[in-house]
Amino acid sequence: MKRLFLFCCLCLVTVWLHAQTFTAKAPDEVEEGEVFRVQFVVTTDNPSAFRGPNFDSEGFEVLAGPYTSSYSSYQVINGKSTSSSSVTYTYTVSARKKGKYTIPEAQVTVDGKKMTTKPLSITIVEGTNPTASRNNNRNNGSSGGGRNQQVQMQENGNITSSDLFITATANKTKVHEQEAILLTYKVYTLVNLTSLQPKMPDLKGFHVQEIDLPRNKVFSPENYKGKMYNTVVWSQYVLFPQQTGKITIPSITFEGVVAQRVRSLDPLDAFFNTGSSYTEVEKKIQTPSIDITVEPLPAKPANYSGGVGNFTMTSELTPAEVKSGEALTLKIKIEGKGNMKLIKTPEVNVPKDFEVYDPKVTDDSQLTTAGMEGSKTFEFVYVPRNPGKYTIPAVPFVYFDLASNSYKTLETPEYNLDIAKGKSTGNGGVSTYSKDDIHVLDTDIRYIKTGDVSLRQNDEDTYFGSTGNWLFYIIPTLVFGVIGYLFRKQAMENANIALMRTKRANKMARKRLRTASEMLKNNNKTAFYEEVMRALYGYVSDKLSIPVSALNKDNIREKLAERLSDNTLIQNLMDALDECEFARFAPAESGNSMSQFYEKVITIIEQVDNAIKK
Repeated sequence: MKRLFLFCCLCLVTVWLHAQTFTAKAPDEVEEGEVFRVQFVVTTDNPSAFRGPNFDSEGFEVLAGPYTSSYSSYQVINGKSTSSSSVTYTYTVSARKKGKYTIPEAQVTVDGKKMTTKPLSITIVEGTNPTASRNNNRNNGSSGGGRNQQVQMQENGNITSSDLFITATANKTKVHEQEAILLTYKVYTLVNLTSLQPKMPDLKGFHVQEIDLPRNKVFSPENYKGKMYNTVVWSQYVLFPQQTGKITIPSITFEGVVAQRVRSLDPLDAFFNTGSSYTEVEKKIQTPSIDITVEPLPAKPANYSGGVGNFTMTSELTPAEVKSGEALTLKIKIEGKGNMKLIKTPEVNVPKDFEVYDPKVTDDSQLTTAGMEGSKTFEFVYVPRNPGKYTIPAVPFVYFDLASNSYKTLETPEYNLDIAKGKSTGNGGVSTYSKDDIHVLDTDIRYIKTGDVSLRQNDEDTYFGSTGNWLFYIIPTLVFGVIGYLFRKQAMENANIALMRTKRANKMARKRLRTASEMLKNNNKTAFYEEVMRALYGYVSDKLSIPVSALNKDNIREKLAERLSDNTLIQNLMDALDECEFARFAPAESGNSMSQFYEKVITIIEQVDNAIKK
């Protein structure tokens, strides 16, 4: 057993040592004047005492670095968990003079053990623009070259707006209403930027969706106005303007932290840290504002769907043959690129004998830098009550085409149906016989006797005609009358879909809020605010009988003003909707803040419900 234990320990140590590596990466060949990166990667999450190579060679010039970035991952596959982590030190280097050069080894300490990389061999060949390369070499060779200038800038603490800045650009500044705009924030730096506090712009007048970008930012060199910067796209948003006129994307301020090199006066510290050390300096970076001109759409047709972009439409009706009392499914699929999420549900005019159910909407669109792309499918379920020949007319889809700057109409084909006779009772016991199948039967009454009838008086006390006899008829009649009235009232209310939705609005809102409560327990901020917003919109839609396709803040405020006299209560509900929209993109909140907001929403719904009942 001892030998087995020692063998297992030896294997674990061997695997541990093999898992920790320290390697250097750089291109084998670069052109004269080219800017490239040299990276040193150690596969652990706690390295220390990194010492970079000596680049003091006439072939290279260090423009920036080292930048430190870390990576970690955790996976569970078939019940087995694996994890990995690494730290990368990156230098941005310029090739100065053609020739073959060697970059010496770098050194790092991991768990008390020193690790070194292998030397790198790099060949610098003549560039495609020799004149520019020679000028670059001549400038780099002077005493006031780029490297000395950067060191001086880092040492005197003067970080100017040309050394570190963030640009805000929109791919379009003149668009139509609902046309997608790509907003990009990009970082340009000549200094060692170690962290940057993200900001979400306050974009009023736009429907905003953020593009998912990698959390680990990787800088790359870029020539900007004659200077070589390290750049990275920090954040991107797709904007859909909701109003016309001039809309300004405001300037925002980022808070960055720069690792700045300072000369050390301590001889020992200078010896071990190559004569310098680093300190962190906070730097506020302000982006420019952008003016967007939004042109209104031409006069909208009566059946306009709200779509702006380029779309196609297909439809399918299944099954091909159906009997009365059986379900039909009409699928309408809209594909293309544009404001997919804002497209309204198509209106289908079906025969009156068809029982209609709420449509199922499936959104398969994806957010890209060009806007929303993909498809949106609407499934309508109908149940014909009676047999016969019916027609489902063509369903139009009207959208604004950006390519032609005009409205275009797509239509589904017209569907002709021959409904066969089904069973005697259909869904929910509803008769599926046609009117021709119902005959009045006049032979169900028989006379007992005709002619003269002799009656005689019975002098004995009898039950007939007594008070008890009358009550026996009157009380059941009254009971059945009340029960019939209540059932009839309930049936009329059930037939009134809008009234039923209004009565059940509070109950449905609480049901939706239970889902939000689960998200709150899991501290899932984004899903929590999405569920709360869905509950608020669903409550308003049910309570005020507003179709989902017509839900917007102006319409909600207008309908609430018709039913409520308390403007403060109306404003509280609108503020809750705004808070849901903006909280998803705000910095992380504490669980207490989310709990307080949850209780606030419940209170608002109760207050609105009580006020409307009055």
